[in-house]
Amino acid sequence: MRPRTLLALLLVVPLVDALFLIVVATRLGWAVTVALVVLTAVLGMLLLRAEGRATLARVQRKLAQGTPPTDELLDGGLLIAAGAFLLTPGLVTDAVGFLLALPLSRVPIRMALKKYVVVPYIEKETDGFFSGNVYVGGFPNDGEDGFSMGGAGFPGGGPGDGSDGFSGGDGGGHDAGDAAGGSSAADDDVVDVDFSVEEEERTGTD
Repeated sequence: MRPRTLLALLLVVPLVDALFLIVVATRLGWAVTVALVVLTAVLGMLLLRAEGRATLARVQRKLAQGTPPTDELLDGGLLIAAGAFLLTPGLVTDAVGFLLALPLSRVPIRMALKKYVVVPYIEKETDGFFSGNVYVGGFPNDGEDGFSMGGAGFPGGGPGDGSDGFSGGDGGGHDAGDAAGGSSAADDDVVDVDFSVEEEERTGTD
C-alpha cells in the first residue's frame, strides 16, 4: 500500500467514524452512544483474547509438526490490526475490528490478503523463486550453443566435433574414417621404409 493511500485512510476513517457517531447520538442520545462504544470495545477485546490464544496454539502445533505457520502468522497480524481498530473510539472502527477478529469474516480476508498482497510481494522480491517460475524457456541457448538432443553440442566444443562439441552419429563415422585413413598412411610409410632398406642392401652387395 502506498504511503499516500495509507495517509488518506488514516484521515478518512476517523472522519467517517465521527460523523456516524453524531448521527447515532442524535437518534439514541449521547449516553446510549457512549455506552454502546464502550460495550463494543470490551466485547471486542474479549474476543481478541480468545482468538489470540487459539492462534498461538495453532502456531505452536504447526512448529511442532515442522510446517511453516503462514496462515497463522497472517491471522496474528489481522488480530493486531483488529485490536487497534477496537481500541479506537467509534462504531465504524469497532465494526472493522469485529470483521478482522471473527473467524468467519477473517478467513476470507486472510485469503484475499495472501493472494493479492503477500504472494505478489514475495514474487517481486525473490524474482520468481517463491513459485519456481525463474526460467520457463527450456535450456538456455537451446539449439545454438547449449546442449541439444539433435546434435548441437556442449558449449565450448567437445569430443567428436571440432566446432560445437558433442554431435550424435556423424562425428563417430567421421572420426572412424579419419582413424582408418591415418592407419593406412602409417602403413604406407612403413612399406616405404622397408623398401628403401632393401634397395640399399642390394646396391651394397652389388
